[in-house]
Amino acid sequence: MIKICGVWVLAMSGLGFLRSAPTEPHKLDSLGTVELKVKDLSVHAWIVDENDERLKGLMFVTADQMEPLPDGRERGMLFVFQHDERTGFWMKNTVIDLDIAYLTADGTVVETFTMKALLERPYVPKSAYRFALELRSGTLARYWVQAGDRLVLPESVLKRSRRSSD
Repeated sequence: MIKICGVWVLAMSGLGFLRSAPTEPHKLDSLGTVELKVKDLSVHAWIVDENDERLKGLMFVTADQMEPLPDGRERGMLFVFQHDERTGFWMKNTVIDLDIAYLTADGTVVETFTMKALLERPYVPKSAYRFALELRSGTLARYWVQAGDRLVLPESVLKRSRRSSD
């Protein structure tokens, strides 16, 4: 067994097959959203804070679904955890390249990666994180977002991350 996105899953032949991998696209419209900002980057992000949502992430989401909004805000997905995590993310069933920023509980960027579509190796940051933000590939570089930068997190998101810790 291995731990991915805070959930233990069965690993077969070292390839990390998920026994409960979804077989259809994620229903993004059913997720809550939040507005985020770091430097000049504005993001309209779907929020996922339940294990089944985190496992699906942006699986099967197309490039068209990740296009910026008409006002220029980028689309993304914010993964919220109730405790600091040390595990990585992978790209199983994710059909587009993505950027990921791992964030501490106060929104400070720990580390960033550009993740390749369908690659089933984990992208693991060097230190613990409470949030992870996924965006279209190239977005973080375009806005010069890097380790040490701080994302402004609304109180509603911070409450979600403390939900089971209180």
